[in-house]
Amino acid sequence: MGHKALLPMTVSAALYLAALRFRLAAPADRAALIPLINAAFAIETFLEGKRTDEPRLAAMMEKGSILLAEGGSGQFLGCVYTELRGDRGYLGMLAVDPVHQGTGLARRLAAAAEDRFRALGCVAVDISVLNLRPELPRIYRRYGYVETGTEEFRMARTLRDAAACHCIVMTKPL
Repeated sequence: MGHKALLPMTVSAALYLAALRFRLAAPADRAALIPLINAAFAIETFLEGKRTDEPRLAAMMEKGSILLAEGGSGQFLGCVYTELRGDRGYLGMLAVDPVHQGTGLARRLAAAAEDRFRALGCVAVDISVLNLRPELPRIYRRYGYVETGTEEFRMARTLRDAAACHCIVMTKPL
């Protein structure tokens, strides 16, 4: 998720948001999701390689689901990984096409995932953000999440520099 100020709501932006459709991604969607996710996470230049690829995304979709946001003509605008963990939900890899960042789509994706977790009986949602992305805790606080701790960095990608990296755990009660 890039760091941009929200754009002022115009009539065309309101129509754009009204035309959104959310659905669970199918295996056939992976080929189109991979470049969208990698473009959204291109800001993470402190990590080696791409954010995801076919094997990693396939493994994630085996363990959880990808909630997809489609525009009015069916184009993929963003997605978020969702995983049920007992009576809690987990959100990860919130990705918005860079062209559509700053439109409120990330908030809408997170809210749609939270609604899905509520329907599944979850009492809270957890997320983990990298400390090397200092803008993310501020954004998620605006979505109602609070910091609840830290955890070890365990991603498949390696750090480019010897920077200290850990995850900030954030939670939102449902």
